[in-house]
Amino acid sequence: MGSEEQTILVTGGAGFIGSHTVVQLLKEGFRVHIIDNLDNSVIEAVERVKELVGPQLSKKLRFHLGDLRNKDDLEKLFSQSRFDAVIHFAGLKAVGESVAYPRRYFDNNLVGTINLYEIMAKYNCKKMVFSSSATVYGQPEKIPCVEDFQLVALNPYGRTKLFLEEIARDIQKAEPDWRIILLRYFNPVGAHESGKIGEDPKGIPNNLMPYIQQVAVGRLPELNVYGHDYPTKDGTAIRDYIHVMDLADGHIAALRKLFMTDNIGCKAYNLGTGQGSSVLEMVAAFEKASGKKIPIKLCPRRPGDATVVYASTEKAEKELGWKAKYGIEEMCRDQWKWASTNPWGYQSKP
Repeated sequence: MGSEEQTILVTGGAGFIGSHTVVQLLKEGFRVHIIDNLDNSVIEAVERVKELVGPQLSKKLRFHLGDLRNKDDLEKLFSQSRFDAVIHFAGLKAVGESVAYPRRYFDNNLVGTINLYEIMAKYNCKKMVFSSSATVYGQPEKIPCVEDFQLVALNPYGRTKLFLEEIARDIQKAEPDWRIILLRYFNPVGAHESGKIGEDPKGIPNNLMPYIQQVAVGRLPELNVYGHDYPTKDGTAIRDYIHVMDLADGHIAALRKLFMTDNIGCKAYNLGTGQGSSVLEMVAAFEKASGKKIPIKLCPRRPGDATVVYASTEKAEKELGWKAKYGIEEMCRDQWKWASTNPWGYQSKP
């Protein structure tokens, strides 16, 4: 059965990683349904995806406004369409916000996902690719992070990812016909090379690259660099940045693995490049790509931030046949293309 027969439900498909993955799914011949409550995304992203893939492939995409916390929304969706697998992106993802509002995170990320499992089981759709995160490694004792490390979370957001991994393992153990792949993302950046879709956070960005991007287009005056006294080559923290299109392709590789492997069980894979880059290296690469000077302000470290985190990528290479193709030059180039053509994200100037 070729992928053109298969229908994938993408939760949170209007978001940053979701929208880029939907483009790749459509190009690979899948039919795609998106369910999104547009809490941290906009419908314009879905319209841009349609523009990108063209009128033929757009026919294979359907959007549903709905919330995973509302069982009726899910019931309606699953009773009207049959899904071969679910890629589950939907969730809140800001560390600082999760510390201030943990209940919002438990409600959104945990309750929504538990509802999704219930309805998937009811309609006998038992294949899932789940968005996990490198936050499940906490402050790793050694690097690179390997999938079998002991897991620990340092904040409520990270805990929701950790709890949801545990829930996935428990469900699969109890009901062995489930096939679940947990993808632990490192730091997704960049944008589609067309510059038509990209990351468009509401409010002040929580992540480095959208923040740099907003300084470059003049929306913010300067970049706050948190921590410049880390024991690293330039004193700033080191992370594993991965191009969002590499990440999108990782989801397709995971999906194919689910369809091809009967007894995969519940398995975790890191999606990263296996290379660490410091905050100042990313700033320099973005300055080079954009030709703009990024004014920076050195600030104290943020509580709970790890010094160095990057991925071991061997397991994904070996078992999924997937490897990141792009380096930080391409990440910055594509992010700048998106930023310079869409300085206010998906909206025209407010």
